[in-house]
Amino acid sequence: PRPPAGMGTVPEPCPQASLAVLSKVELRVSCKHLLDRDTLNKSDPCVLLLMQTQGQWMEVDRSEVIKSNLNPVFAKIFTVDYYFEEVQKLRFEVYDSHGHAGVGTHDDDFLGGTECTVGQIVAQKRVTKPLFLKYGKFAGKSTITIISEEISGNNGYVELAFRAKKLDDKDLFSKSDPFLEIYRIDDDRSEQLVYRTEVVKNNLSPVWEPFKVSLNSLCSCEEKRKLRGVVWDYDSRGKHDFIGEFFTTFEEMQKAMGENKVQWDCMNPKYKIKKRNYKNSGVVVLLDLKIHRVYSFLDYIMGGCQIHFTVAIDFTASNGDPRNSCSLHYINPYQPNEYLKALVAVGEICQDYDSDKKFSALGFGARIPPKYEVSHDFAINFNPDNDECEGIQGVVESYQSCLPKIQLYGPTNVAPIISKVARVAADEERTKEASQYFILLILTDGVVTDMADTREAIVRASYLPMSIIIVGVGNADFTDMQILDGDDGVLRSPKGEPVLRDIVQFVPFREFKNASPTALAKCVLAEVPKQVVEYYSYKAFPPRCPRPPSPDPTLGSPQ
Repeated sequence: PRPPAGMGTVPEPCPQASLAVLSKVELRVSCKHLLDRDTLNKSDPCVLLLMQTQGQWMEVDRSEVIKSNLNPVFAKIFTVDYYFEEVQKLRFEVYDSHGHAGVGTHDDDFLGGTECTVGQIVAQKRVTKPLFLKYGKFAGKSTITIISEEISGNNGYVELAFRAKKLDDKDLFSKSDPFLEIYRIDDDRSEQLVYRTEVVKNNLSPVWEPFKVSLNSLCSCEEKRKLRGVVWDYDSRGKHDFIGEFFTTFEEMQKAMGENKVQWDCMNPKYKIKKRNYKNSGVVVLLDLKIHRVYSFLDYIMGGCQIHFTVAIDFTASNGDPRNSCSLHYINPYQPNEYLKALVAVGEICQDYDSDKKFSALGFGARIPPKYEVSHDFAINFNPDNDECEGIQGVVESYQSCLPKIQLYGPTNVAPIISKVARVAADEERTKEASQYFILLILTDGVVTDMADTREAIVRASYLPMSIIIVGVGNADFTDMQILDGDDGVLRSPKGEPVLRDIVQFVPFREFKNASPTALAKCVLAEVPKQVVEYYSYKAFPPRCPRPPSPDPTLGSPQ
């Protein structure tokens, strides 16, 4: 069956703001060591991509069927809309196809499946996971590898037009049916399929359709990276005949811009050794190349930029005694309080973009042991040398264990914590690389007391790689807090200096009380990608070249 034309149901936008598609992501899939379900031949695998929408798994697209192959590299590129501000769950299912009957969904056709999020794939760039049968049983040694690239259009991309001339004829009663594959050769000498053209039937001088690929996909930002082109004679049983190959670089390809053309001898190494007067097996010509560079949020993330998440929690007396059920800090064993709800909703998004999954957790407005002096920037794990907690759960545990040890006090001063994170961001800025961006989430139950100092600190921070999210907890009048969110005008320091960038997002939690936790995250994080790009564009820091993919041990367990 033909793949569905649509991309499934787009997740519902947050009720507070229209949710723009940040970008589109290309996912390339390959498998290894698939189970062999066929008696006479090997399995004919096909991959189905499903996305979770409102708790239901919906098929959004499927790959081509690759004949008789247990280690398929699929040419199909899956395209998904990418939203930084929400968790997008994907499921990949591999089936053994049966010719005209298409892809079955019977258990005996199922070769395995796996789940992950779009955020995990783009943050790691390459994810390899085991395939599982029903009930979490491993599908033998089967694995699936998903590689992400930002789609051409928003990203820098290149448009290429190839043809060939006088290719070797591999067929007895007709001419060859050639197609071209372009591979990128990675640092470990492995080859990544970048593009596979259509087959041109019965033609030794084919002209293939022009195609677009992202620069990241083609050469990983490196113009001198080696590329390999391979020309095959198509065989319907999957046993394609090798015609020849050529090697090049993107640097060399760029000579084809304008009226120029670049061509390569298409070489068969065996013929070169055996045949004395062998010249080539044809010529491949790059007719045209068009290039366009634009940097986007995903360029920075895929280039290795980490999002470092810090949470700052208001422990002023206006929250109420934590032992009292009316307190905003009351720990209800059956229901998380508003502080925890906001922390988890935002933190769960950010954790996919932080490789070490460690988060700084600070408190302000309390008297703390041992001397019970008021502090406006203390580590809630009470470790002054390392304020980081292990994952969101670590922050939750530190918060719960900290409450009985402190005395809620005041005032509500947030400038010290903004300045503390800004000092770390300033150290990062000095590297002159797009390697770390900082998000500070401030959870507070009232209007800040040190408004002048806070405005000054925000203006200073707007020149650094950081964004600030403020969530107002409880029922206080937060009208004065809107001044910090520059949506209604430019925030200025007390001396009148404007912010370089609008880096503050403020929302009252009560507007989301009856919405799902993801609605809050969508609204407060929707501006972050734009803020990241604005900062690095202002600094003229390009994305770093993609780092080598590293396996994430948390992704290997059964779902």
